[in-house]
This record gives sequence, C-alpha cells and structure tokens, in this order.
Amino acid sequence: MPTWRLRDFHDDDLDRAIQLWDQDRQVDDGSSVFPVSEVMAGARAGEPAVVAVVGADLVGMAMARTQGERAWITLVALGPMWRNRGIGSSLITELERRLRNQGVRRIGAILTPGATGTAALENSGYRRRAGLLLYEKVEHLGAADAGLLAELGGRVEPPGLWEALAGMEREKDAVERRVVLPLSEPALAERYGVRPPKAVILFGPPGTGKTSFAKAVASRLDWPFVELFPSRLASSGDGGLAASLRDTFGELAGLESVVLFIDEVEEIAGVRSGLAADPAHGVTNELLKLIPGFRDHDDRLMICATNSVRSLDPAFLRPGRFDYVIPVGPPDPVARAAIWRRYLGPAVDDVDLPRLVTASEMFTPADIEFAARKGAQAAFEREVTARRGIPAGTDDYLAAIADTRPALTDRALAEFQQDIETYVRM
Repeated sequence: MPTWRLRDFHDDDLDRAIQLWDQDRQVDDGSSVFPVSEVMAGARAGEPAVVAVVGADLVGMAMARTQGERAWITLVALGPMWRNRGIGSSLITELERRLRNQGVRRIGAILTPGATGTAALENSGYRRRAGLLLYEKVEHLGAADAGLLAELGGRVEPPGLWEALAGMEREKDAVERRVVLPLSEPALAERYGVRPPKAVILFGPPGTGKTSFAKAVASRLDWPFVELFPSRLASSGDGGLAASLRDTFGELAGLESVVLFIDEVEEIAGVRSGLAADPAHGVTNELLKLIPGFRDHDDRLMICATNSVRSLDPAFLRPGRFDYVIPVGPPDPVARAAIWRRYLGPAVDDVDLPRLVTASEMFTPADIEFAARKGAQAAFEREVTARRGIPAGTDDYLAAIADTRPALTDRALAEFQQDIETYVRM
C-alpha cells in the first residue's frame, strides 16, 4: 500500500485541491459551511493549511482560519479511496500543532451531518456541542462584487418583479416549483434529496416574456442578474467569439452568486455543421465545455432563452447540461386579462375588458403592452386637441389592437406545440 506524507499547502495545489473538494462533496452528498472559494483564498493568504500526498497525488487536506486565540477548522477533505486510514486524524493533529504555535487555545469546527472530518475530529478529542443553531445571512453583493458586476454590465433587479408578472400562471407555476423553490430553500431541498437546478432553458415564440421570467427569478432570489449578449461577444476582444465567451465566464466566477441570462442562445449554440472550419463549431464547443464548470458552483443559475429550440445543437440539449427545458407560450384568456389590467392602469374601469381580451387572441404580452400604450397615446393626443375630458376607452384600445401586427402566427403556434411534445423536460 502506498504511503502518504503531510506537507504545506502550495499555490500549485489549488486546482487539485478544488477537484478533491468536489469529489469529497459528491461522496458526502452535502455542502460545506464555508464556501470553497473562501477557504482556498484563506489558504493562499497564509492561513494554516496542510495537505496529504501520495507521490505527486493530493489525497487529503485540512485548513483553518485564525481569530486571535480562537481558530475554526474550515475544511477537512479526503479522496474517496483514502478514507478510514487515519489520514484525517493526522491532518487535524498537524493543523493543531501549527495553530498552537500561533497562540491559538480554542479550536472549533462546524460541519454538516456526516461530512468528512466528523470521525477524525471525535477521534482527536473534539466534543460535539448539542443544542446549537447556526444562523447565517448571505449578502450576495459585496463591494468587490459591485465593481465586477458593473464591469459585466449586470445589476441587482428590484424586488417584486416575480409578483408583477401578470398572468402566465402555468409558466409561473412550473418555474416556481422546479427552479425558484429549490434555490430559495436549499436546506429543505437537501433534506428531501432535491438538487437545486444550475441551468435551464426557456423556449417559446418571440415576445412571450422569457426575459421577464429570467429577471423575475433573479429578483425573487435576490441574486445579481447578468445578461450575456452573443452579438456583443463577437465585437469584444481580439481572440474571437470563443475566447470572449471564455473570458466572460472567467469573470463571472468572481461573483458570489449570479443569475446568468443568455437570450437568443441559438446564436452561439446552434446546430453544428460538422465542419471544423465552421466558426460556429468552435463557439458551440467552447460553451459546452464551460457549462460543467459553471454548474460546479453553488448560488449560480444559468437561464438560456431561445425562440427556436429545434435549432439548438443536440449536444447542448442533452441531459446533464440543463436540468429543465421549459416552454413559455402565448397567454391564455385569463393571462391576457391580467396583462391588460396591468398596462391599462386606472383606465381599466372605463373599458370593456372581455372585448379587448377576445380581440387580442394572438397577442403576446409584448404585443398587449404595445397596444395599451398606443391606445392611451391616441386618447392623450385627442384630449390635447379637443380638451373635452374624455378618457381612453374601449374603442381607442380596439383601434390600437387592429393597428398592431401580432408576433404570433398559426405556423409559429403549430411549431411551438410540436416543440413542446419533442423537447420539454421538467
């Protein structure tokens, strides 16, 4: 059996340490109290950190953070093949020695039930404290995050966007149950064995509100919202679209939490021609390689939207990259009524709402918003001229509807129904 030895953590160990942490977390099926980015930053800054190696392979590590005479063990991780061999206890013993040399007299550790290190700590004389509760509040946007978010063109969406989504109850219910709840209740989700989603696709005809849904999810989670524009990537940097995409994902890794939204994702994930010389081939390959790395981090969600899910590369749609593929369709009569109420405002009491709902059968939410503004503008201009005090009425809005070309067509609706049967995964 190969022998192991202990040594200091080196900066060159970073990649292997993160891989070990990922393997350890998958075995325990749990989450660390201290995020790996925080732990590794402390180790690189000189906080006590010890690793166990077999030859050139890193098989275990233990790290701590000091606060005067107190220290916290922030991480104990072991390779799956190297458990129950005394390595964990040896790592903790060596960590304790270094902490004592720094004047530490009280050492604590916070672990999730069953996490790696539990047995090693008890074998090393640590006593479990019963009756304690851990309270935590995460401020998702610190000063450093704010600067990075501004560079990425992102923002923190205002609260209440989810509640402000008018109608679309079927879509809201699906997104609420599958996406929002597991991310907003991670502890409860873990208790029931539910893995919060990391990436989802929204598809449907243009103007049905996919972007609004993405922003509303960010608002609900209170996570920063960053929209990645494929058209802008092409014009940034000197290394081409694939390099710009890679650089952007690298910058996103600096945010503690984020909802990344990619609209019209078919521009960078369309069906590949199979020709290596095809520029789209390299871009799609790059995005496929970046998605697993994005999924490895907690408090991150990628939402991709497309008007044509059938045009996406099959490898992009494969299970394992996206947790759900959710349709966002045109509003039904109940949803259209709710959308009209939102955009009519006070004028809703002066119109025949059922007539507007019926007349706008093929309208998307964006179409209804446009017609509502157009009808109000016509009434406003009439009042400026005549000064008769007549509010905007049903005829004003019916005229606006008649003058608005709906985004939906019978063909588009037929294709959407076919796509639902073929691609939906939720």
